[in-house]
Formats: sequence, structure tokens, C-alpha cells
Amino acid sequence: MRDIRIVVAGLLVTGLLHFHTTYAQDTAQYNGMTVNLDEVVVNAKRIGFDVNSFIRRVEEDTTFYRAFKNLRLLGFTADNDIRVFGKKGDVKASLKSETRQTMNGRCRTMEVLQEKTTGDFYTSKGKYNYYTAELYANLFFTNGTVCVDENGDSPERSGGSLEKHKAQLKQLIFNPGKPVKGVPIVGHKVAIFDRDVMRFYDFAITSEDYLGIPCYVFAATAKKDLGRIDQGEIVINELTTYFNKDNFEIVGRRYSLSYKTWLFDFNVRMNVEMTKKNDLLIPALVTYDGTWDVPFKKRETAKFIAKFRLD
Repeated sequence: MRDIRIVVAGLLVTGLLHFHTTYAQDTAQYNGMTVNLDEVVVNAKRIGFDVNSFIRRVEEDTTFYRAFKNLRLLGFTADNDIRVFGKKGDVKASLKSETRQTMNGRCRTMEVLQEKTTGDFYTSKGKYNYYTAELYANLFFTNGTVCVDENGDSPERSGGSLEKHKAQLKQLIFNPGKPVKGVPIVGHKVAIFDRDVMRFYDFAITSEDYLGIPCYVFAATAKKDLGRIDQGEIVINELTTYFNKDNFEIVGRRYSLSYKTWLFDFNVRMNVEMTKKNDLLIPALVTYDGTWDVPFKKRETAKFIAKFRLD
């Protein structure tokens, strides 16, 4: 009799666990996209959390890329750490510096408080010897006095092909998930919300604390069972974004991009933590680990860490 009771109890527990799991798991549909929801999100959905509105907000969000431009509107002190690696993984060149940006209206200037370099970080003419360093400087450093409009954009822009290429590259790296016009081969493949692209991804909304902040987490991850041809369509391997539950602002993003052709290849991983100042969303920490091989340049493998302290 005792054995029978144990078996029955076991079956009841198993049934309850199965019921709970089935009850807790759910999916949502959005413009042809199937999104997996965890238990917390399922419960939030029952009391008013609008999954479709949230996904639409994710799709239309521009605040992440905007946050990098917002750095042009505020005073801050930055710790800059850039390292370029050789073929054997040794550091062949590096820069560690502390810089301070000062604002006068919408015009900014930057002072180098301290700096130390190793290897051939600079050319003999004082130019950046590496593309990653040049991109970093273009994004975070200021030479002379630069004035911007209310959006953080310079009224006068260079129309040269190099500046256009830099702008496209920044768009690719710092605005993942959006199509990039003018970038051959990969420009449309990063548009993960496009129906032709979303079929290569698994999507999920979960609940998680990030930096001590309760967040809804939207994740897009390349499917693991893709064939060789479909794998050739993947540029974004992972894109995970953390949204504050209270106001749906981005508080962090982690992503990985890679692609390889006979002409060029790259593999980049980034992590960005956000903060706010004067109601402006800005990055507080940016980490980058990537390798690039582009025409007319040697393969370049580098890491950087940028930390921003607001005035």
C-alpha cells in the first residue's frame, strides 16, 4: 500500500510539474516572427504587458546609436584602453590614456590628461597606425573645437569616401539589427526584423536583473541547425538587449557579428552598459574584441575598453 501511495504521489508531482511547465511557457507572434517567452514574461503578459508593442519598440529603437552621439553633447572624463595584437596573440601596440571633454554651449574640446603608448601605435607623422584606433578616435576623441547641432551632428560634414566608409562602419557596429545602406554584401543581412532575415534566428523575451535593474531581455540568436548556404546569410550571431522594466530604456546590450568572404572578413564582439545624464542616454562602459581583414589593410585584431565618468 505504501509503495502504491509513493507511485501515485510521484505521478501527481510529475503531472503538476508538466502542467506548470506547459502553463509557464508560451510564444508570441510578431510580423511572422515567433518569440519564446519565459514564465515571468508570460505572467506579465496576463496582467497587461503588451508583447507586440514591446517588440515593435525594440524594432524601431534608435536610442542605442543615439546614445553614442549624445557623448558629443556632454562633458565627461574617459579612460581609454586600446590594444592591438600580433599573430601570436602578443600585444604589438597599445594606448592607455585619460581624456576630459569640456563643453561650451554645443561646442566641445578635449584635453589629454595622461597618455602612454607602446609599439607602433602612431606613425612617424603622429597619425593612427591602426584602423581600430582611428575608428575609436573618430567616435570618442575630439581634435580642436568641434560644434554640433542639437542632435550631436556636425553641420558641416566631409563628403569624402573615407568619411562615408567610417560612418557606415559605425552604423554597422553601433546600430546592430538595422540595415546599413551602401555596405556591400552585408548591409541587408543585419536587418534581423526583415522577413527574409528573421527566419535564420531564434527570438526570445525573458526577465533578468542587469546591473541591479529589473529588465525585460530581448534576444536574437542565430539558429544552430542552419545549413551551409543559410549560414552564409548570418552576420549577427547574437544580439541581446536589456530594457528597464519601468521605462523600457536600454540599460545594456551584448552582441556578436561576423562574416567572411574572399574580399574581407570580420569577427566582432561587443558589450555596452548605459547610464543617463541630463535625461540623455549615454554609454558608461564599452568593450570591444574584434578582428578585421579588409582590402588594402593588414589583418587587424584589437580590443578596447572605454569607460566614461560624467562631469
